Amino acid sequence: MTKKYEILIKYIKDLSVEIPNAEAFIFSREYITKYSLGINITTKPLKDEMIEIITKINYKDPTENKRKSYFEIQYATVIKLKDKKIKKDELERIILCDVQNEIYPSLEKIFLSVIKDSGFPDLKLEKKVDFEKLYQQRLN
Repeated sequence: MTKKYEILIKYIKDLSVEIPNAEAFIFSREYITKYSLGINITTKPLKDEMIEIITKINYKDPTENKRKSYFEIQYATVIKLKDKKIKKDELERIILCDVQNEIYPSLEKIFLSVIKDSGFPDLKLEKKVDFEKLYQQRLN
């Protein structure tokens, strides 16, 4: 099966690391493995059958703790559709599954590197993100 899209460009659109002070940094270093990962995907249509897809990942302390750090990246991917008559459900699948499966390994590597370069220990995310499963849950 041939791909119905082509990735034209990928880039970091926005990057945020928020560590309020040394106390929050020390506290966050101890509890960073308890942080939770959030993912949000938005799109913006461009001209000439192109779409900008923004994959936003944040990693934050889910508690109401005041001594916490926050990490977020917005990663933009611009795709060009090869088929002008693509169905809406096919397009959703391309945006939410196919493109994400293609870009996520690099995105995760960049994100974890930023966290490490911010002074935190090597971090490995417990579970791999299953975009197929998330897509199916969204449909049900």
